[in-house]
Amino acid sequence: MIKDTLTGKQKRFLRAMGATMDPVVQIGKAGLAPAIVISAIEAVKARELIKVKVLQNCFEAPTTVLQMLAERTDTELVQIIGRNGLLYKPSKDKPKIELP
Repeated sequence: MIKDTLTGKQKRFLRAMGATMDPVVQIGKAGLAPAIVISAIEAVKARELIKVKVLQNCFEAPTTVLQMLAERTDTELVQIIGRNGLLYKPSKDKPKIELP
């Protein structure tokens, strides 16, 4: 996905949706293991927007880990707050989220 394809209004809309979400993927001391990348890809396919949490025992900086995960899953990194990040990728078949 081409990075920064979302407008500010669209990012605000997605951030508002993500505020009430629970983290679907958690990254721990193993870092970005292939299993975590695969589970993130599957979660994004099913939901389009997911929240990812970088746990305290992860050795890398949360910003770095979330950016690498966005690159490896081919998603848009919408937001990073502390140790949480929002990843978005629209579904090609049937989009569930209608962006403004």
